[in-house]
Amino acid sequence: MQQLNYHHLRYFWAVAHEGSVAAAASRLHVSQSALSVQIRRLEEQLGHALFERAGRRLQLTEAGRIALDYADTVFAAGAELVSTLRGGAGTRRRILRVGALTTLSRNFQLELLRPLIHRDDIELVIRSAGRDELLAGLQTHALDLVLSNEPVPRDAGSDWYSQLVDSQPISIVGPAASGTTPLRFPDDLDGLPLVLPSLESGVRASFDRLLEFAGVRPVVLAEVDDMAMLRLVAREGTGYALVPPVVIRDELNSGRLVERCRVPEVRERFYAIFQRRQFPNPLVRELLDTLATPSDQ
Repeated sequence: MQQLNYHHLRYFWAVAHEGSVAAAASRLHVSQSALSVQIRRLEEQLGHALFERAGRRLQLTEAGRIALDYADTVFAAGAELVSTLRGGAGTRRRILRVGALTTLSRNFQLELLRPLIHRDDIELVIRSAGRDELLAGLQTHALDLVLSNEPVPRDAGSDWYSQLVDSQPISIVGPAASGTTPLRFPDDLDGLPLVLPSLESGVRASFDRLLEFAGVRPVVLAEVDDMAMLRLVAREGTGYALVPPVVIRDELNSGRLVERCRVPEVRERFYAIFQRRQFPNPLVRELLDTLATPSDQ
């Protein structure tokens, strides 16, 4: 079996991190043409293109992203060897890159990722952004997994997958001063001051349908599309809030907020979005396999 040329691998590693042949050549003090030749030889040896052109910059292919992960491990192991023999210490770790919508509940993210957070053999990279930016990150292999409260539409030619990983109930909550007597749903919501998720939310659409059929009209104090902000507004105590209890778990446990009623037929669903890949990150399947398919009951 042909042995990997680690000299070529180091050149690839430098180009991948610099983002261009010119920058890497300057750093390594070699010519751009010589560097390009070494990269091509590595690609020939591996049997896959490692870069593709994106404007003036080089962008890693899927195979390139896999190669970079291994190269990072190889050269980190080399540094670890030196550190260990000089009396230091280090660990070799696998990397999982997760993207999460900026509006997604932090409590939900923590619960989902908890199985990996305390593992010494895994480095967890978490990025928050909008939906389009996160999906672009999946396409360019900068992310392995995206967490969302909406699935990605699929068609026959699509390679997107949305796996339901959790389903949370929705409640009407209020400050402790509002009392603890349960509200009758939907009748007691007529004229009730409410803080609601934005109109783009699937939860809001389902909630509005229930009230429309019942002929109930609450007073909308605010519409919030960010779960963290919705939590803060609920804590202000100016009215009631429509929110998954997982978002305000600490406030419910402390008694600062009180659940006044559970909203029937409405749930917040959470999805893990990923793509079919030739070289999938095994940590994605490892994480998803630890999650039981949630019940909507």
